Amino acid sequence: MKLDIQSIHFTADQKLIDFIETKVNKLETFYDRFVDGEVFLRVEKNSDNSRDNKVVEIKLNIPGDTLVAKKHGVSFEAATDDATESLRRQVKKFKEKLLDKSGA
Repeated sequence: MKLDIQSIHFTADQKLIDFIETKVNKLETFYDRFVDGEVFLRVEKNSDNSRDNKVVEIKLNIPGDTLVAKKHGVSFEAATDDATESLRRQVKKFKEKLLDKSGA
């Protein structure tokens, strides 16, 4: 899957990019028709000095729909784990809807 990773106001190191690509590509085991995807990485400035200021937003395009997950975490890796887990659930729901339509 073609994945566009954008880090906003900082430069992501190759290790982080590889980690994100690996996690997102694992979603293809659940559904193999992803068109492409975008990942946005940003660090938010929180007024309450919260530690989970790393934000990962993942958008995956599939025929007829777009799946989106946006998660905050203490690290980009933790936020990526949460976001890919959320997308995994969305993919499963999407597939169930497709099967319900074709079976009806």
